[in-house]
Amino acid sequence: MLVSDAMTKDPVTCPSDTPLRDAVSLFKKHHIGGLPVMEGRELVGMVTESDIIALLESERISDDLWLPSPFEIIEIPIREYINWEKTKHALSNIGDMPVKKIMTHRVVAALEDMDVEAAAALMLREGITRLPVLRGKSIVGIITRADIINAIGSSYSATNGAGE
Repeated sequence: MLVSDAMTKDPVTCPSDTPLRDAVSLFKKHHIGGLPVMEGRELVGMVTESDIIALLESERISDDLWLPSPFEIIEIPIREYINWEKTKHALSNIGDMPVKKIMTHRVVAALEDMDVEAAAALMLREGITRLPVLRGKSIVGIITRADIINAIGSSYSATNGAGE
């Protein structure tokens, strides 16, 4: 079976300047976990739930013991207040951040005439869950792990149904 037989045609995409809040809304509205990112008709990246969750990661607190000097005892509360204000500001503006700031730029893609098994192997090798499907440089679909499972299941059912 070919990728073109299993893929979702005309996938939901977004322009590279789409705010994250709008991308998340598209995820929710269409029950998807990733979007091809476009600049005009050119595929320039992918933005996924994982990219957005990665924004929430914080650095691990150091295990080193640090004792402040008397001057730092006065400075620390002021510095921490300023850092907290910057953090609050960054979190409140995260929804305005364009997807191009966090998207994956190196796009792994499938061709529509590729075998579904080859697309599945590519996903496993690259550790990804979806592939945009290209015809030349144009995106014509997207294939996910669920699409591959459904395709294999339907071909298995057709094979078993024909022998009954």
